[in-house]
Amino acid sequence: MISPALVLLAVVIVYPVVNAIIMAFQKDQGLDPVTKVFVQGGPAGFDNFVHWLAQQCGSAACAPGTLGAQFWSAVGTTFFFTAVTVVLETVLGFWMAVIMARTFRGRSALRAAVLVPWAIPTAVTAKLWFFIFAFDGIANKLFGTAILWTGSEWPARWAIIISDVWKTTPFMALLILAGLQIIPAEVYEAAKVDGASAWQRFTQITLPLVKPALMVAVLFRVLDALRMYDLPAIMTQGSNGTTTLSILVVDQIRQGFNSAAALSTITFLIIFLVAFIFVRFLGANAVASATPKTTKGQDK
Repeated sequence: MISPALVLLAVVIVYPVVNAIIMAFQKDQGLDPVTKVFVQGGPAGFDNFVHWLAQQCGSAACAPGTLGAQFWSAVGTTFFFTAVTVVLETVLGFWMAVIMARTFRGRSALRAAVLVPWAIPTAVTAKLWFFIFAFDGIANKLFGTAILWTGSEWPARWAIIISDVWKTTPFMALLILAGLQIIPAEVYEAAKVDGASAWQRFTQITLPLVKPALMVAVLFRVLDALRMYDLPAIMTQGSNGTTTLSILVVDQIRQGFNSAAALSTITFLIIFLVAFIFVRFLGANAVASATPKTTKGQDK
């Protein structure tokens, strides 16, 4: 008998994915943006995928500024945001977790306060930092600068990175803290007796033992960052080199669902490949079995 949970899972997850894949192989019906001629729907084969991967609009290359011409730049922007934010959040989150793992008065209050940025909705965070990085905002007044933070490419990118790091570092700290708390204190005491320095205890004890929790935290953040939408959409509307894949998908939906479905499928495959690399080669397995392995003949 099929479990009701499996039926619900199929309805909620499998059906939308299959439907999106089917749509990806259909032509968009409407006015062609290049030829300005009405186009009927129907089977498209791999044309929608070629449109994005080869940046082809019909038989010619997509003109600069069109959505089709922005695919690879959006891929580069997405991976740039992912790499920089995850590295910064991992380093800062580890440092915060080490501090919160110590015993001191007010530790519970500190842990609660640290989680406040993460608890704030992303849309609210984006609007908050939008006002901070406004031309007459706090950032320029504090540093005595006159930078158009959301009006030029690299300032806009770093404004988004700072905003994301401020919001999501507590999430990393929380997951890493969970890994630190399962390390027995006796291990550190034994290392001190053996004369190990603080750096040796960190590299030989803390890092190896916290690695499983650390890799899961990095995996979750990488997958989340690859889907980044709210911050650049609200702070810069995806302009000035801040268009991510998610923003490109939403913009394409307004012009054609089937082409957007193809782009969504490509985005899914990219994220799936990244997740596979983390789980298969970097040991970031969040669902690993706790059953110990047995050797041959052991159960005889």
